[in-house]
Amino acid sequence: MSNPFVQIVEPLDPKEPLKKFFNLSKLQDARYARLPFSIRVLLEAAIRNCDEFLVKKGDVENILNWKVMQHKNVEVPFKPARVILQDFTGVPAVVDFAAMRDAVKKLGGDPEKINPICPADLVIDHSIQVDFNRQSDSLQKNQDLEFERNKERFEFLKWGSRAFKNLRIIPPGSGIIHQVNLEYLARVVMDQDGYYYPDSVVGTDSHTTMIDGLGVLGWGVGGIEAEAVMLGQPISMVLPEVVGYKLVGNPQPLVTSTDIVLTITKHLRQVGVVGKFVEFFGPGVAQLSIADRATIANMCPEYGATAAYFPVDDISIGYLIQTGRDKEKVMCTKRYLEAVGMLRDFNNSSQDPDFTQVVELDLHTVVPCCSGPKRPQDKVAVSDMKTDFETCLGAKQGFKGFQIAPDRHNSIVKFNFEGCDFELAHGSVVIAAITSCTNTSNPSVMLGAGLLAKKAVEAGLTVKPYIKTSLSPGSGVVTYYLKESGVMSYLSQLGFDVVGYGCMTCIGNSGPLPESVVEAITQGDLVAVGVLSGNRNFEGRVHPNTRANYLASPPLVIAYAIAGTVRIDFEKEPLGINALGKKIFLKDIWPTRNEIQAVERQFVIPAMFKEVYQKIETVNESWNALDAPSDKLYTWNPKSTYIKSPPFFDGLTLALQTPKTIEGAYVLLSFGDSVTTDHISPAGNIARNSPAARYLTSRGLTPREFNSYGSRRGNDAVMARGTFANIRLVNKFIDKQGPQTIHFPSGEILDVFDAAERYKQAGHPLIVLAGKEYGAGSSRDWAAKGPFLLGVKAVLAESYERIHRSNLVGMGVIPLQYLPGEDAGTLGLTGRERYTIIIPEKLKPQMNVQIKLDTGKTFNAIMRFDTDVELTYFYNGGILNYMIRKMAS
Repeated sequence: MSNPFVQIVEPLDPKEPLKKFFNLSKLQDARYARLPFSIRVLLEAAIRNCDEFLVKKGDVENILNWKVMQHKNVEVPFKPARVILQDFTGVPAVVDFAAMRDAVKKLGGDPEKINPICPADLVIDHSIQVDFNRQSDSLQKNQDLEFERNKERFEFLKWGSRAFKNLRIIPPGSGIIHQVNLEYLARVVMDQDGYYYPDSVVGTDSHTTMIDGLGVLGWGVGGIEAEAVMLGQPISMVLPEVVGYKLVGNPQPLVTSTDIVLTITKHLRQVGVVGKFVEFFGPGVAQLSIADRATIANMCPEYGATAAYFPVDDISIGYLIQTGRDKEKVMCTKRYLEAVGMLRDFNNSSQDPDFTQVVELDLHTVVPCCSGPKRPQDKVAVSDMKTDFETCLGAKQGFKGFQIAPDRHNSIVKFNFEGCDFELAHGSVVIAAITSCTNTSNPSVMLGAGLLAKKAVEAGLTVKPYIKTSLSPGSGVVTYYLKESGVMSYLSQLGFDVVGYGCMTCIGNSGPLPESVVEAITQGDLVAVGVLSGNRNFEGRVHPNTRANYLASPPLVIAYAIAGTVRIDFEKEPLGINALGKKIFLKDIWPTRNEIQAVERQFVIPAMFKEVYQKIETVNESWNALDAPSDKLYTWNPKSTYIKSPPFFDGLTLALQTPKTIEGAYVLLSFGDSVTTDHISPAGNIARNSPAARYLTSRGLTPREFNSYGSRRGNDAVMARGTFANIRLVNKFIDKQGPQTIHFPSGEILDVFDAAERYKQAGHPLIVLAGKEYGAGSSRDWAAKGPFLLGVKAVLAESYERIHRSNLVGMGVIPLQYLPGEDAGTLGLTGRERYTIIIPEKLKPQMNVQIKLDTGKTFNAIMRFDTDVELTYFYNGGILNYMIRKMAS
C-alpha cells in the first residue's frame, strides 16, 4: 500500500512480527490534535482505505479541516472493521444474500462473489419470548418453545454460516447482541493483515452504539446498508457535527446509571442531535465505569444521535482485562493507542478537542427517575411519578395523555387469579421486567437489584402473583455473578427468575398476560402499566394491554413490582406492610453505591467471562443438533411461511432505468410527529384480525402458530401485510387508533395493506405524509422494505431519523422533506389531494424538487439524497440492485 501516512514502527508486541499502522498523531499538523476522538477514527479509516476505495487526497484535508467543512455536506467514505447482526434483522439479510446469489447467477456472474468480505457476527437474541415465568424451569421451557417455533429460521441461519465465509453465528441462549459485543466480540484495536487500526463496527440494530462506551466507534444501520458494507461497499456519510457533552461532578449515592442516561436522553432531545456525533468528555467521565458508559451509549438512538462516543482511557483498558481478554494483547492495544494519540485522560483538559457545540451536565444534579409513559425522552423524577401519571390520565390523547374521563380516574375492577381475589386500577403494574442489554450489562444496577431484593425479602415484602415478573440477562455472566454473590435466590422469591437470555420484553416478546388480568383491563378500559429496564416504550411495543410503559433501573423495576402500582409516592407511602404490621419504605431497602461496589469488586471477575465465552458457540445442544444443507445456493421451499425468496430483484437487468416523475400519487397515510419504525413495521404480536393473520390462516396455520412479525421477517408476504399494522397507529384520515386508512377512489375504510393492494391493481403510485422525527426507533429495514412493497414511491416529512432515511434510500423510496418553516399545515395539505413529484433529469444531493397537486397548487420540497453515492443507489433502484449489478459485471 503506497500511502504517505503509513509509518513502520517497532513491534508493539515482541512476540509478533513487525506491524504497520498509521501514526496520525505524528502528522506535522496542529489540526489533528484538535480533532474530536471520534473524527480521528473516521480519518484513520479514510486513510487506511485510500488505495482500495480511491479516496481523494482532498478527503484527508476535509477531515483534518473538520470544523470548517462540517456544514458543507462534505462526503467521506467510512469502512467499518466489522458488522454485527441480530436474528430479526439478520434473517432478512441472509435471505437477501441468498436471493442476490440467484440474481447474480441469472445475470451471468459468479454467485459466490455475494459473500461477506469483513468479519460479520450474527447473534440470535430476538426470538425467545416470556411464555413462562415464576417457575424454576421457565428458562428451559422458554428455550424449548423458542426452538419449536423457530426451527426453520435457525436451520436457515445455520445454512448461511456454512454457505458464506466470514459469517459467524452466535447460537440462541448466548445473550444479547450488544452485551456479547461489549464483553466478548469487541477488539478495540484490530490486528489484521499486517496492520493495527482502531476497531469500528456497524450493526443491524440501532443500539449498536452501546459499543461506543468502550471506545469502539459504532452505530446502527439498516440491514440493507449493512449488506452493502459486508460486500465491501464503504458507507458514504456527510462529515458530521460533533457535540461535546461535558460531564462534571459525582453522582449522588442513590443514583444509578439508568437515572443518568434517562436524564441525558431528555437533555439531548432538547438540544437536538439528530445526525450528529456526541462525544463525552470532562472529569465526570472518569467517575463512570465502562458499564455506565455503555448504558449511556446504548440509548443514543433515543436521543437521536448517530454515535455517542467515549474515547478509550485506562478504565477501558482495565475493563478489557476484567472481562477476560488476553493481557498481552490488551497491553499491545494500550501501546498502540498511546502511539497514535487516541488514549484519553478525561482529567486532563488540555486533551479536550474542539467541538461544534458543548453542553454540560453536573452528575450531582441527577435524581432517581423513570421515563414514560410512551416515549424514552419523557423523563419523570421518581418523586413526581404519582402526580405525573394522574395528570396523564386526564390529559388529551398524546405522548403524555390518555384522555380518561375524570369520573373514571379511580375505577377499580375486581378479578380472580389462581383462586384469590385481587383488584386492578389505572396505574396498576401488570408487567415488571428486568430486561435489555441497556441495563443487564451493568453489574452495578444488576447487583443493586439483587441487594434490594434480598432486603425486601428479609423485610417480609412480596410481589402480587398476577404481575408478570421476569429477568432476562444479556449474557450468562450476569447469572454467574448473581448466583455467586448470593442474591439470585432472593430475586427468584420475588418472581424474578431467569426466563431467557435475549431481548424479550424490551422488544415486545413479553408473552401473554393471564387471561383474568386481560379481562379486567378490558372490562375497565384501564391504563395498565409495564415497568421495564429497557430502552424503548413506544406505544404498542411492550404489550398490547399495557397502555403506559415506564423505563426504569432494575432496582426500581422491583420496587414498582412490590408496590403494584405507579400511583405511589415512595417518600410518603410505604412499599408494603409486612406480616408483623410494619410499614416498609423504599429508603429502608435501597442499597447504597458503596454496598454495591463492594459486592461488584468481589464477584465480577475475569474467570467468569472466560468460562462463559470460551464455550459460547457450542453450549447450546439444540443448536448443535440442527441439520442444515451446505449448498452455496439456497433451495427455497415454496411451502415455507418463514423463508421466502423476495421479489426485490424480479426483472432486474444490467441496464439502468431512468428515474421517472411520479404522476398523480394518492396519499396512503397521513401522520403527525414521532411515527416510529414500530408503527411502520411492528415486531411483536400478529393480531388475529390482521391481513397477515388472514394470510397465515390461508396457509393452514392456527393463531398459536403465528409467532411474531419479527420472527417472520424472512417472508415478504407476511411482512408486506404487517406494514403499518401497529394497533396504536394514528392516521389522520381515521378518527381512532388502528391500522386502517381510506381508499379514496371508493371512499371505503380498509386495512392499510388491502387499500394499498387496490391502489396497486389500479396502477396508482402512493406516498406517505408525516411530521417530525419520522422513522424514530429501531433500525429495521422492513420499515422501508414494507412500504416499498405496498407501492409507496416517496415519503414527505418534516424531518427523519437518520437510520430510517438511509433505509428508504436503500430501497429506492424517495425521502422528501418540507422546506424550513413549512409543513402540511402551513401548505394547507389535507392528504386527500393527488401528488405529482417532478424528478429532473440531472439530480444533485439535497436539491429542491417541485410537487404539483391536482388542486392546482405547487410547492417545493428537499429531496433527501444527501450524497452522490445515495443518488447512485437511487439510479439503480436501491443499494442491493447496485451491488448485484456491480458483482454481475
